[in-house]
Amino acid sequence: MSDLPLSDLDAFTAIARERSFRAAARKRGVSASSLSDSLRRLEERLGVRLLNRTTRSVTPTAAGERLLAQLEPALSEVAAALGALDNFRDRPAGTLRLNVPTVAARLFLPDIACRFLKLYPEIELEIVAEDTFIDVLAAGFDAGIRYDERIERDMIAVPIGPRRQRYVAAASPAYLQERGMPQHPRDLLEHSCIRHRFLSGIGLTWEFERDGETFAISPSGALTSNSIEIELAAAVAGLGIISSFQELLEPGLASGQLVAILDDWASEFSGPYLYYASRRHMPAPLRAFVDFLKLERQRAPLG
Repeated sequence: MSDLPLSDLDAFTAIARERSFRAAARKRGVSASSLSDSLRRLEERLGVRLLNRTTRSVTPTAAGERLLAQLEPALSEVAAALGALDNFRDRPAGTLRLNVPTVAARLFLPDIACRFLKLYPEIELEIVAEDTFIDVLAAGFDAGIRYDERIERDMIAVPIGPRRQRYVAAASPAYLQERGMPQHPRDLLEHSCIRHRFLSGIGLTWEFERDGETFAISPSGALTSNSIEIELAAAVAGLGIISSFQELLEPGLASGQLVAILDDWASEFSGPYLYYASRRHMPAPLRAFVDFLKLERQRAPLG
């Protein structure tokens, strides 16, 4: 079976990952029928069914699951080796897929991404913003952006975005006039708080620190959401106290729609990192992006 066409194996891997002929075809830039032909040839050569297909779903068989698990690392190495050849071009080309938290997509990544793409017009950048902690490499991404407590130790991490950030609490003037100004984080237990919950179901614990003392609470209130827009609107409307990245609250604080509270208790933490697996042959688009970030930091370090 050593003479199996690599293109047919790659087609099977794409279909199995996407669980869809159409989705795999879109990503490969080919027709769904060509992928179907590749899969049929491969199954005929192997003499085993690899995918179960119905009008509603495409799922790997047991044989397909085993083949996929063995193929993905090998095909990844092939792609990386071929991508390394792009280093011999004047301008790197190809696709760079990033998985990033939504706050990164809001606060600092747009500016970085736009400047990078202007410098490398032959690179296609695909960004998925989500707050679910996944194995980005297993999901087909080249790299991810996360905060240091979420980065596996065997990953390479490169600073991206601001190097220090703060979480602050705030409320509208009307809310504070009605309910009073909290003097200590424990006072928040008597207030209505606007809570953030990720799609995974995990809710954020509010953490405060001052002079070496730390205090954490799980607040309660009338609103829980995974949308910062809804949370901000509720805070401005006087429905409760919000706690989030200072950069997200800054417009409301600057306009006077929100007032900072417990500012001397605001928690500060290190900024995010781009992280990726150590590879002998790094894809040219990823190498270009890493080099771009390092050069940017040398020219104008972010605070």
